[in-house]
Amino acid sequence: MTGGIGSARRDPADGVTTGAIPSPRTASDAYRVSDDQLSRARMVVARNSAGTDDLRELLDMLGLISSTPDLPPPVSR
Repeated sequence: MTGGIGSARRDPADGVTTGAIPSPRTASDAYRVSDDQLSRARMVVARNSAGTDDLRELLDMLGLISSTPDLPPPVSR
């Protein structure tokens, strides 16, 4: 097989792996992110928001901050 998705899989004819396809994420993996990923996601949202209210709303919708100060954000390490 050459090209397309087949090129990233192991070709049994030559025994060489030419790439990797990541395994599917499970529902429990959705909340497992690194501190670096959280920080970078917040920065991307901040750079693309229209203002402070927009930023706060977007971060809350994405689960990157908590809408209730007493609770941690939904997405955390």
